[in-house]
Amino acid sequence: MVPLGWAPGVVGLLAAAAISLYANMLLAKLHLHGGKRHIRYRDLAGYIYGRRAYCLTWGLQYVNLFMINAGFIILGGSALKAVYVLFRDDDTMKLPYFIAITGFVCAMFAIGVPHLSALRIWLGISALLTLVYLVITFTLTLKDGINDPPRDYSIPGTRTGKIFSTIGACANLVFVYNSGMLPEIQATIRQPVVKNTMKALYFQFTIGAVPMYAVIFAGYWAYGSSTSTYLLSSVSGPDWVKTLANVTAFLQTIISLHPKNLSFRILFRGGYLTINTLMAALLPFLGDIQSLTGAISTIPLTFILANHMYLMAKNNKLNSLQKSWHWLNVCFFGLMSIAAAIAALRLIAVHSKDYNVFADL
Repeated sequence: MVPLGWAPGVVGLLAAAAISLYANMLLAKLHLHGGKRHIRYRDLAGYIYGRRAYCLTWGLQYVNLFMINAGFIILGGSALKAVYVLFRDDDTMKLPYFIAITGFVCAMFAIGVPHLSALRIWLGISALLTLVYLVITFTLTLKDGINDPPRDYSIPGTRTGKIFSTIGACANLVFVYNSGMLPEIQATIRQPVVKNTMKALYFQFTIGAVPMYAVIFAGYWAYGSSTSTYLLSSVSGPDWVKTLANVTAFLQTIISLHPKNLSFRILFRGGYLTINTLMAALLPFLGDIQSLTGAISTIPLTFILANHMYLMAKNNKLNSLQKSWHWLNVCFFGLMSIAAAIAALRLIAVHSKDYNVFADL
């Protein structure tokens, strides 16, 4: 919202939801393509295009997960630092230290939980943590919005900076709604798979998005262009309430960081998350990481690949107008991905000049 403002921000969030719903619907309909059930994204890509596409899709998915994990680790570190500052604001502990702690705890959890289906009760805990966070954050921002003086909603930065920030924000909007793992999630849904997936998508992109919108709009309304990337850094209220909200954000981070034996989990996931944590501590710019993730992996996986795969799979059943529509999506999002990647890298470069590596934001 900060780099877009009220009107473009609201329209952008709603438009990103609509196009994300559409793209995920295309993927969901390809679950049983060719009389075969495709339970992984790379399997579907490999079936349609061949081995090279299988490897490319796998690579894109891991890039996506790596970047998402880096964002989650930064978020968890920010939550821990916010708790520390509430009780001891002495600058002894810096953000990179909290990021390192978060990365370690995430690695322990990932090693202990073998795969997505093993989360089980943790999914319920995750939903509860999310609800607590949303309620507290919305309430505190609403209180601040009512009590604070008028806010400045102007878009900050120079004219050139605003252009790049806007492009980066568009990639961020895409990142909000997508994980690049719909086929893997769909594989856990009971029969009829496609019909139930469609119901879940309709729910998530309508009613399920309302709490997120409430927090986003309340936060921007309350603090304007001075809103922190980590919203809880901007709120005021009782320390115990803010502590509870920050702790839920931290714990949710731990649970959310997820895809056979114990040694494999220790070596691969431990090493993987160590690299993740190092990158998160090195460049702890949460918004920029989200923009880069959307540009280099989420947009290609969710929009470019989904539209082109649907075009290839249903080619004989589509009329010329429908084919043109999907090609338009492929070309448009291809250009958007390139522009957003350039914008995100520029933002990271600019922020890297303003802050040293391992910055204490």
